[in-house]
Amino acid sequence: MSSVRDKIGLVIFGTNTPAGKLFDLVLIYAILLSVGAVVLDSVVSLHTRFGIWFTYIEWFFTLLFTVEYFLRIYISHRPWRYVFSFFGLVDLISIIPSYLALMVAGANYLLLIRMLRVLRVFRVLKLVRYMEEASVLTRSLYLARRKILVFFVTVIVLSFIFGCLMFVVEGPEHGFTSIPKSIYWTIVTITTVGYGDITPQTVLGQFISTIAMLLGYSIIAIPTGIITAELASEMSRVRCERSCHNCGRASHEADAHHCRHCGAGLLESVS
Repeated sequence: MSSVRDKIGLVIFGTNTPAGKLFDLVLIYAILLSVGAVVLDSVVSLHTRFGIWFTYIEWFFTLLFTVEYFLRIYISHRPWRYVFSFFGLVDLISIIPSYLALMVAGANYLLLIRMLRVLRVFRVLKLVRYMEEASVLTRSLYLARRKILVFFVTVIVLSFIFGCLMFVVEGPEHGFTSIPKSIYWTIVTITTVGYGDITPQTVLGQFISTIAMLLGYSIIAIPTGIITAELASEMSRVRCERSCHNCGRASHEADAHHCRHCGAGLLESVS
């Protein structure tokens, strides 16, 4: 029994064997097909003609992924570790909507969450090294969280101020029927989206709108600058951590294999 379990585990969890690679690639294609079926089923004309087939396809993949999920639990040496891991939770969430749809109409469209399972392609195609760059970006966002929070709160305060001004100046007769509605208009204006469903009619209201739009263009670059500064700082830190064991000089790129100064290998000096 254990040998069968080990063989199944080698196929499902192993990416260095032909069978393991084939399994993961087939799994990714199955995920894409199942998501594609859900997307096409949301089109009314296609749902009318092929709705029953989309339902069959949806349940076929749901049962397939359900069996796969329990197989992963069965062959895992630490089942609970897999269950509560990132991919374990994604695997579980990706099959729940189909069963939930039996009680809640429309819940099956949540199956689009299955797209998260495509992240396995990084492991299958040996793209894990790109996750290092992603970790640098994630850490940069984490370090900039307080500055971004201050910026976000400032924008909210400005939206309340401009919203109250527009409610007083324009009033319900021009579409600003309440302060929340006016705040909605302010956020739409500051973010330069401009739906046009509410427009100021008075001269003073248009002047305030002009200030709000110019302010929006002025502040839209602030979060970009904050994140860029933190990203540059984090990349500089990563470079400084990599020093050559031969000449001792640092500031090497994270993916460099040889010293830029003396040509010695850097693999032994990676921290």
